Amino acid sequence: MSDHMKRLAMPRTWAIPRKVHVWAAKQTPGAHSVEDSMPAGMVLRDMLKVCDTAREAKKIIANRDMIVNGKKVKDAKAPVGIMDSIAIPKMNLYYRMLLTGKGKLTVVAIPEEEAKWVLCRVENKTKIAGGKLQLNLSGGRNIILDANQYKTGDSVKLDLEKNEIVGSYPLAENATVLVINGRHAGKVEDVESISAGSASAPSIITFKNKSETVKENVFVIGTGKSEITLPEASE
Repeated sequence: MSDHMKRLAMPRTWAIPRKVHVWAAKQTPGAHSVEDSMPAGMVLRDMLKVCDTAREAKKIIANRDMIVNGKKVKDAKAPVGIMDSIAIPKMNLYYRMLLTGKGKLTVVAIPEEEAKWVLCRVENKTKIAGGKLQLNLSGGRNIILDANQYKTGDSVKLDLEKNEIVGSYPLAENATVLVINGRHAGKVEDVESISAGSASAPSIITFKNKSETVKENVFVIGTGKSEITLPEASE
């Protein structure tokens, strides 16, 4: 697999100039798709603008000065995706990767305390030995629980230091969600109703403004209000 791509072929979610240079770095395989993330080096240079060149970005990462979701980044091409917490403690900079209202990846400045946790969507659940349940979460994380207390599509608040769930937000009526895919990507909406799906048809989420999307396109970010700092609130 190529480790570069032409800028004209970049995902539409990347909000960087397409015609300034010919090539762009491509992420290494990880927990995020190509469309939902950007290489760590490009985040430093093109989004955070803490350096001017790819070489400077690599030096920052080589010095282990960039932290994503509580872990020091070692690879300049490591994917940094939606909902990831980004910290550069030496510069007192803390951000979360989100989407703009037009569906473009963006970094939102957040308080230091907010950088210590992330929201993860429950993608799947698996029964394991001992009668326990494993939650398969977005971002490639897994959590083992004693009880089946969360549903697929719910979001959990994960403490990055303890790797423990410290809160949860169900996908239900009055849930506040971020649309992460589809024609409404980047919009923050409140759920009015959820229609049950079937083996051949997905569940449909209807928002209070009467627009709709499928269940897989939404990420719960709170109940009644957003628990994360949004792009509009940071500007």
